[in-house]
Amino acid sequence: VQLVESGGGLVQPGGSLRLACTSSGFTLSSWIMNWVRQAPGKGLEWVSSIHNSGGTNYANSVKGRFTISRDNAKNTLYLTMNSLQPEDTAVYYCTRGLDWQVLDPRARGTQVTVSS
Repeated sequence: VQLVESGGGLVQPGGSLRLACTSSGFTLSSWIMNWVRQAPGKGLEWVSSIHNSGGTNYANSVKGRFTISRDNAKNTLYLTMNSLQPEDTAVYYCTRGLDWQVLDPRARGTQVTVSS
């Protein structure tokens, strides 16, 4: 089982990014999949989840700005982020299952920096 995040970068406030999480070793659509993030000096924060039913949940801080989705054919999870703000600066990770805080041991995440 492996999850690899990509798509981060430096963006100005108000900008957009789309993160991707490619998975291998399991069928992504059969699991609850999550995006979590860790800002500098802070703990892990849950961002969003997509259930195997397709239902989605969002943290209040990102609701209306972020969209979680998946491509079952590509076994890939996405996070589309709009109206980015400096407080969104963090390393973003994808995780699977109800225990959203459990990172893949080899997870590297993808850095998102929002700055002018």
